[in-house]
Formats: sequence, C-alpha cells, structure tokens
Amino acid sequence: MNYLKPVYTEKANCQDCYKCVRACPVKAIKVEDGSATVMYELCIMCGTCVEVCPAGAKKVRDDLGRVRQLLRLKDRVIASLAPSFVSEFPGLKPARMIAALKRLGFYGVSETAIGAQEVSANVAELLQKNEGKLLISSACPSVVEYLKKYKPQVSGYLTNLLSPLLSQCRLLKSIYGSDIGIVFIGPCIAKKKEADLHPELLDAAITYEDLRRWLKEENLSLEELACSESDTFIPEKAKEGALYPVDGGMIAGLKASLPVTDCRFMSFSGISNISNALRDAEKLELKDNLFLELLACNGGCINGPKAQNRCSTLLKRYNVISQAEYPEQEIPRKPSITIEENFNVPAVERKQYSEREIRAVLDDIGKINHKDELNCAGCGYNSCRDFAVSFLDGKSEKTMCVSYMRQLAQKKANALIKTMPSGIVIVDDKLKIVESNQNFAHLMGEETEFLFEVKPGLEGAFLNKIAPFYKLFQNVLESGTDIVGKEINHNGSVLLFSIFTIEKNRYVGGIFRDITEPWVRKEQIITKAKQVIRKNLSTVQKIAYLLGENAAETEVILNGIIESFSTDKIDDIDG
Repeated sequence: MNYLKPVYTEKANCQDCYKCVRACPVKAIKVEDGSATVMYELCIMCGTCVEVCPAGAKKVRDDLGRVRQLLRLKDRVIASLAPSFVSEFPGLKPARMIAALKRLGFYGVSETAIGAQEVSANVAELLQKNEGKLLISSACPSVVEYLKKYKPQVSGYLTNLLSPLLSQCRLLKSIYGSDIGIVFIGPCIAKKKEADLHPELLDAAITYEDLRRWLKEENLSLEELACSESDTFIPEKAKEGALYPVDGGMIAGLKASLPVTDCRFMSFSGISNISNALRDAEKLELKDNLFLELLACNGGCINGPKAQNRCSTLLKRYNVISQAEYPEQEIPRKPSITIEENFNVPAVERKQYSEREIRAVLDDIGKINHKDELNCAGCGYNSCRDFAVSFLDGKSEKTMCVSYMRQLAQKKANALIKTMPSGIVIVDDKLKIVESNQNFAHLMGEETEFLFEVKPGLEGAFLNKIAPFYKLFQNVLESGTDIVGKEINHNGSVLLFSIFTIEKNRYVGGIFRDITEPWVRKEQIITKAKQVIRKNLSTVQKIAYLLGENAAETEVILNGIIESFSTDKIDDIDG
C-alpha cells in the first residue's frame, strides 16, 4: 500500500513563492505556515505544480523501489510503454528499448496503445448506438478527475470506459493470466493514481525520468544495447492507437480505421481550454453526435509533466505521427474485452459565503474599497475576492497578500523611524529624500524643521539643499561602501553618523546622533562602564579568593554607576 500520495510537498524546500498556487488550474493548494501543500481531495493529478515549482518542493512519488521488488517477487512482469516514447526518445529503435527493459528484468514489453485501440472500438460502438448526443472521451484520467470534481454538470457525458492503460492491463491479463505484474512507463503522473485505485489491474507506474535513472544505475545505454529479432512488442505491435498521445490523435485513429458516420469530432487540450470549451456545452442543440477528445496536457501526452524531452511540440508530434502504423484496410475494430467503468469521483462542494464574510476578509487585508482591490495575482489567485474566498476555505493566509504585507511593512518601518531617538534619513540615487524622521529635521535646523511640518517625512526634498554633507551619501551610492561610526561638525554640534546601503547604487540610509547632548553622553558612560565590567570580570574572578568581599564591592560600585545613569537621578553632566 502506498502511504505517500502521487504528488506531495517537501515542506523544508518550499520557498513561499506561491507559483504553484498561480499555476494550479483548480487551486488544489493549501498554504499553511508559509508552506504550500497539495490538497489530494481537490487535486486532478495534472502535474502542473511539479513542473512550475522553482525549488523542486513539489515531488512525484518514487515507485522505482516498488517495481524492483515486484520483479523479484513475480516471474512475469510486463512493461506497459506509453506511445509517447517515440517523442521522448527520438530516433531510438523500439527493439533497443524492448531489449533494455528485458535486461532490467521485464518478461516482455507491450504498447499502452493497444489498450487505446480497445477504447476506440468501444467508442465507435457508442457512437453508432446513439444519435444527436454529446460524448466526451474518458481516455485521460486527469480530465475525468477534473470533470467529475469541478464540472459535474457535464461529467454525465463522459464515456464510461476504462482508460487506455487500464484497458490494456485487462487485455494483457486475459491473454497471459491474472497472476502477471504490469508496470506503466510514461510521462503521466495520473497513472500513479490509477495504480493506487486499481491494484488488481496495474501494479505500479514510473516515469521516463525514473527509467533513465534506472538504466544509468544498471550501466545500460539505449544507443549501444544489442537487440535481436525477438525484441518485439507483445502481444502485437499497435496500429492507430499509437496516435493517442497527440492532441486530436484519438480522433485521427477513429477516422482512419473505424467507419463512423453522422458524427462530428472536436479536440481540446489544456485544462483552461477545456474549461472554456465546456462552458456552454449544455446549450448545444445537436442533430448528429458530437465527440469531444479532451487531454489535460497542452498538446497532449507528449507534453506530460514528466516528459523530459523539451524539444518543440511540432517535432514531438511529427515523431508520433510519422511512426504510427495505420491498419492496412478500414475494417471495423470490434471490442475484444469489456472495459466499462463507473467513475466513483465525488464532486467538490464549494461553500458559498455571504458578501459580509468576504468583505470582512478584504477589510482585514486593507482592501477597504473597490480601488484597493488591485487583483495583482501576487497571492496566486486571479482576484482579491477569489483570495478572500480561499482564505475562508482555509486554503490561504493573509500574509500571502503582497500589497497588504508591503503596507504593513511600511507602517512598521514608519513607526520605527518615527520613534527612534536618532535622526534617520533615506535617499535615492538622485539624493531625493524617500523618508526621514523629525529628529533628523531637528538636527538639520529650524528651516528644515519648518519644512518637515509642511511636508512630513521631507519626501521628495533634495538632500543637497538641506545637508551640507550630502556628498558622503553620494560616495556611498557610487561605491557601495558603508560609512560607520564617523563624526562631523554641524550647526555647532558634533554628529556621530553612519551611512549604509539599502539597495546598491539605488538607495542609502543615514543615522545621525548629536553626541554633545547630555543623554547621549550619559548613554556612552553607561556603555563604557559595562565594557569595564566585562573586561575585568575574568581578572576579578581569578583574584577573588585574595580580595574576598572587596572583589564583589568593585562590581557593586560599577553597577551603581550604571544604575545612577540609567535612572533620572542625574539630570545633567558637565564636560
């Protein structure tokens, strides 16, 4: 039994970027404590999150160990090879792939495409039995999950047939016996869920990535491996079923080999395209049958989430079409096995929230009116209202709102700058003041203080018009080297200052303190006293046995100095 789901998150690697939330077509991602996890009950196994995650935190379950164990336990294990292998390994002779898989321990290799042909035969019968009806292909397991969970109003149009893979599994067991093992190899993650749901048909599913790793571990080279005449597909080589991995391939196969009349065909790939296509499906007024071929991956299975060959869809599609073999004559293909299936996938129930509840969430993140709703999608949701609903669903956190966090950070920074006893100023590369506090204005003089009252923060004012030492800021901007703990005379006072880089060559900040003010000198004396205690503490400890109570008395005296300066007992200190 598999305890890990087909797609999962390694929380330690999650970078809190929300890219998976943005990309997931059904928003089956929950963000909790800054980590984005897949919600299995909402997921359609399309693998989009795995593809887009920049940190590799979204993982596909590794079933390679399970497959190796299966090969040790069973005498006959057949590899079901996806028809997209011709686009994944372009130019590779099928016999070499078969030979390699046999060397890995498989009894034989069968094309998943022969199961696709069984599906086509059953679809043809359905089309002939019905008239003026909409039928949707159930060949793609991710599409089935999507329609059942999120489009229940049209899921009733699905052809209740097993997928090509499970159809092939049933066919192989009818030929070779129910005790054989079957392992799928291809680019599809959803096949792993099929293995979990139908262990009586499919034992495991691995990806092309897993296969490459396995071959490397066994030091097997596909290009150099010797093959023989016996290295052929079992029970036979597929024909039109090999077209299934490309968008429209199932329809092309049906038209090429099955005498289907009075029917119109359409194909759509990609969940967003499918969603748009089915939006008005119930409004169709059909005279003839309409068959829809739907594939979750854009362009078809050749662009599956675990397809590692990243060449163009054009080249991949050409490789599949050019190598597929059509039947020599158009003889109606009859179903050889029963592949009817009732998909037990419950629809996702979406809770409805009142305007008051949604409004309360928006208010909490600073979206007080409609203008505040930026709909920037920084959180991963298309609109602020969608985000509010997801928050109410328990799928998101307020900290995901970029504009809210920016406002919050700005408020905190402003409060900190305002309350700091030192003078603070931040300028840009044009020496234009971005932010400052009243203490800085006070240090600069009465004229600047008056300007601060008129224009809080001195925002937009030029530093070179206010501070004669502006060139120090210019030097830090140009060099990127901070100035720390220096002194300068200004307006009859001695200012201790540091100028530091905030963003190299773009923003710098300055901290200024008038060290001639009594409270500053008091603070310096306290600091010096603490330094004396720390410096002499080890020495005091070493001679404590000689001085006895006198050692403790020394520390008491020094602490007394600190305490007296830390309270308001001394109001003024002369030079």
